Amino acid sequence: MKHDDHVNLIRNGIRYPKGTWAEFGSGRGAFTLALAELLDREARIISIDKDGAALEVQRGAFERYSKRQLAPRVEFRLGDYTKFIDLPELDGMLMANTLHFHRHKLHVLKRVYDILRPEGVLILVEYNTDKSNPWVPYPLSFATWKVLAGEAGFVQTSLLGRQPSSFMKEFYAAQSLKKNEI
Repeated sequence: MKHDDHVNLIRNGIRYPKGTWAEFGSGRGAFTLALAELLDREARIISIDKDGAALEVQRGAFERYSKRQLAPRVEFRLGDYTKFIDLPELDGMLMANTLHFHRHKLHVLKRVYDILRPEGVLILVEYNTDKSNPWVPYPLSFATWKVLAGEAGFVQTSLLGRQPSSFMKEFYAAQSLKKNEI
């Protein structure tokens, strides 16, 4: 996928273009950069990955990007998002091609749920299959995601878009909201 494909896949999930967002498992930052394009320059992105080399690649890409246009503030954090990371309450969370590495997804999703503000949005990007392989050990189709999101407490799960993939046929992006408990 190209940058415009990343942007278009998640575009309709950006309900709050301001505020504080995070990406868990951001890797080299392809989707973090797409998120930055869709957020206002007053927004803040916390990009978290346990691969320091990938974060350095991402940092370089953001330096080049921010020279061309006004961009939100991005904070790069080395860490494992399955363990405690001190984060503020978030307006949004992006998880792109990372949840499929976890057999026990509910633990991760409850962590995400807890750090989102009421009506905060989780945008998920995954391969649209339930069939695993050595590189995608625990995939989840959109149908599976809808069930799992509900089990984690999320509401209003909806499909944002699909994008062909040469690797596993298709990606999807979905949004799920933290329910307003007031």
